[in-house]
Amino acid sequence: MTEQARPGGLDNGSPAPTAGAVLRPHAEQEHAGELARLAEHDDRPRPPGWRLSPWAVTTYLLGGELPDGTAISPKYVGPRRLMEVAVATLATDRALLLLGVPGTAKTWVSEHLAAAISGDSTLLVQGTAGTAEEAIRYGWNYARLLAEGPSERALVESPLMRAMRRGAVARIEELTRMPSDVQDALITVLSEKTLPVPELNTEVQARKGFTVIATANDRDRGVNELSSALRRRFNTVVLPLPESAEDEVAIVARRVDQIGAGLELPESPAGLEEIRRVVTVFRELRSGATADGRTKLKSPSGTLSTAEAISVITSGLALAAHFGDGVLRAADVAGGIVGAVVQDPVSDRVVWQEYLEAVVRDRTEWRDFYRACREVS
Repeated sequence: MTEQARPGGLDNGSPAPTAGAVLRPHAEQEHAGELARLAEHDDRPRPPGWRLSPWAVTTYLLGGELPDGTAISPKYVGPRRLMEVAVATLATDRALLLLGVPGTAKTWVSEHLAAAISGDSTLLVQGTAGTAEEAIRYGWNYARLLAEGPSERALVESPLMRAMRRGAVARIEELTRMPSDVQDALITVLSEKTLPVPELNTEVQARKGFTVIATANDRDRGVNELSSALRRRFNTVVLPLPESAEDEVAIVARRVDQIGAGLELPESPAGLEEIRRVVTVFRELRSGATADGRTKLKSPSGTLSTAEAISVITSGLALAAHFGDGVLRAADVAGGIVGAVVQDPVSDRVVWQEYLEAVVRDRTEWRDFYRACREVS
């Protein structure tokens, strides 16, 4: 789908950018080939309004091989049953809430679910403390409103309203960051599948295929708990951190390759050894113990998520490519990893120094990493 084909796309006569020209293509653009091949081979029942069957949506998320040998790349690495529950929820009249600590791929999963089900992941509401009710319901073009009074032409549709009219998936990011009264504007939409517009004495009724995917975490500041009435409208799926270190290393390596290609970084191989080292540091500090369980550790205030590990490695690759010899080394990731760990300049710095001296210094194969971290600490 090109930008011009999207609601709200380019309308000024300028040529639409191709997927390869934009910094970060939407999932349905980047993986259009895979989605098309899945649709060709998908002979299973599809819920009304869905482009793919639940089986094909799950295959798109978790990866697999089609009968003709086409490889579908995995978008999510984790328990298959979680994704099956999430997809099955969306095939019913329940909305889906993806819950987890920051960096557990909630946004990533919601985007790919919307792309596979509706072919459009852009019907998005970003939740913040300043999100107004109009972002959920609708707003007004005040120039037209003053000139004409309430009318269809003066109505400004929210992404949620557009999704209801089209029978598509609407996404709501960081639902718990929205004020409680804004959250509760969803109750009628989710329970009655209608959105009243009393100013026009009308309503918008959702077409088949409409559903909502929301994301939330409860470990961040500024969280507004969901009311029991709203929580009942969602089926909650909790996305965990990667279970094993090897899973996390594989996730980081894959995403770093994708991001590096998208940014057109000079080619420099992402050293698995450095990726494994960053992942080990993050997992040990997250869990409060070394991998062998022999040393107890203090945990820093940050989450040290997989997403942050990806950022550290990507930044390190840029350093290696532009200011080094093209090979990812300890010195290239040291600054990023210290910045990720030391969020609180007082308490986190103590945690980091203790980890360096009690754990990193004693690992013979980590001497280069120890020296690099000491230099930037």
